[in-house]
Amino acid sequence: MSSVATDRSVRSLLKQGINLLRAANVPSFTLAAELLLLHVAGHNRTWLYAHPEEVLSLEVANLYFSLIQRRASGEPTQHLTGKQEFWGLEFEVTPDVLIPRPETEHLIEVALDRLTVRELRAGRPPRLSGNSLTLVDIGTGSGCIAISLAKELPDATVYAADISAAALAVARRNAARHGFSARIHFLESNLFEKFSPLATRHSPLSFDLIVSNPPYIGRRTAETLAREVRDHEPEVALYGGEEGYEFYAGLVAQSYEFLKPGGLLVLELGHDSLPAVQPLLESRYWTNVGVTDDLAGIPRVLAAERISTP
Repeated sequence: MSSVATDRSVRSLLKQGINLLRAANVPSFTLAAELLLLHVAGHNRTWLYAHPEEVLSLEVANLYFSLIQRRASGEPTQHLTGKQEFWGLEFEVTPDVLIPRPETEHLIEVALDRLTVRELRAGRPPRLSGNSLTLVDIGTGSGCIAISLAKELPDATVYAADISAAALAVARRNAARHGFSARIHFLESNLFEKFSPLATRHSPLSFDLIVSNPPYIGRRTAETLAREVRDHEPEVALYGGEEGYEFYAGLVAQSYEFLKPGGLLVLELGHDSLPAVQPLLESRYWTNVGVTDDLAGIPRVLAAERISTP
């Protein structure tokens, strides 16, 4: 792959980048070429199409083609730019965290909708400020879910847990970037282990809302994954067991123990997880179980309410 372009105009660089990524069978090659050019040039999309004849420096052109080469070899665009947008916010992304996906925004939507419905059903005005609500994001990764909920529920108390110290470091930086460091409590924890009375030396925490985008890919299907995912995203955030749904049983069981009566559990699902996960909530301990499809018609979010009395 060439590294130096004779014509270093914006139009020419973009065209060459697109052609090189297309030849390497990179998905969404046009978007990737645009994002990488914007990243090295330090501009926004408006500039890209308003200044097609602008000539960029040799240094910028060389950096651009080095990133194009890395993208062509399989590195995700988000790792090369170090960022990804989610819920209208820009998040730092590294190889230590799962890259936030658009379909995960359905998790936020369902959580907020279910909180509103619960308040209306109780004859109270919806507490969209989050006043007196306590929630936790299990497996927070980049922190995108916890931070988005903190944004939407400014009076809520928010916890975020992850088994990975490296992921928590990224999440803390993202919280600081958006001004939520004082509102989100981060814990290095395998599921709820650090929330127990033994770990806290206090009464156990209980939550109005538990959300999670857990590992849900089966290791047996690893070879079918796109190389961008298989080779570059953290295994601990990807694989939920040999089949992919094994992680949910412990998550659901522990969530019941840590939810307040009437509290909500909202889980993201893998594309084929529903048949294995929904039965975990079909018991006398849960009610108002609901499934929400994503835009592709795939069951994406499973939500339920802890019963008030067993």
